[in-house]
Amino acid sequence: MFFNFKRLKTGAVVVLAVLSLPVSGQDLLARQAPIDKKMRAIDSVALQRLVGDEQLENPAFGLYPDWNNQYAHRYDVELPEEYKIDLRHFCMPTPSTRITSNYGYRASFRRQHKGLDIKVYIGDTIRSAFSGKVRIVDYERRGYGNYIVIRHPNGLETIYGHLSKQLVKENQIVKAGEPIGLGGNTGRSTGSHLHFETRFLGQAINPAEMFDFVAQDVTGDYYIFRSNKGKSELAKNETNVRPKPTARPRSKVHRVKSGENLSVIASKCGTTVAKLCKLNGITRTTVLRPGQILKYS
Repeated sequence: MFFNFKRLKTGAVVVLAVLSLPVSGQDLLARQAPIDKKMRAIDSVALQRLVGDEQLENPAFGLYPDWNNQYAHRYDVELPEEYKIDLRHFCMPTPSTRITSNYGYRASFRRQHKGLDIKVYIGDTIRSAFSGKVRIVDYERRGYGNYIVIRHPNGLETIYGHLSKQLVKENQIVKAGEPIGLGGNTGRSTGSHLHFETRFLGQAINPAEMFDFVAQDVTGDYYIFRSNKGKSELAKNETNVRPKPTARPRSKVHRVKSGENLSVIASKCGTTVAKLCKLNGITRTTVLRPGQILKYS
């Protein structure tokens, strides 16, 4: 049998060196080991934060040809054959569950409606659906009215139209659920509502394919966008629907009745005022309206 005496000799020297350390020195080495592990963990968290910050500063930079504050959805770019859009870490832009106009062709206007109209009242809080960076804050008299466009790291751009007020500025980084505007009736609108669009490289996608406003949830963890020779083709995929055993429980909601306050609702729903406030992004002093929808679970 052949032995590597040189390696054996080196190992013996290292062992003897450690054994020859004073007891206090050996204790120091022993204490240093868990510190090194903690430092590596801290470095890993810091790196993740750094990557996350970069993704928000330059969202989906590998997909979009440029960054501008002018055009809401005009891109001269070849669509990828397939792209997996991450819908996790979302926030519903409004707790309202009432859809007043669906996505699709409108015979009365003889044109396509590229988003969903959700009933909100003037002054209702509108929130960012995902974390991202505000690309456009503008006004369009014969269209969106006061509107906001946000680009997200998952490749989507979301558009929020007919606002009474915009609460963010262009190039501002926002987190999912952060208030960005107030519901309104500006632009080409016949009543207060939120016009909500989801687009991928300028291509409109039916928001109902991804957002279930009645359940206040997304339709799945991911959405698969497929294109065919440059034309948008929205394809359902098994990853778009969560398997029933692991499906996310649907939120339970309560419709506010006249005279009810947060304490009364919390008692009826078997929860607390603090939880109601957290789930709905409101405070204890928020004035409730009859018919308003509140999540309580």
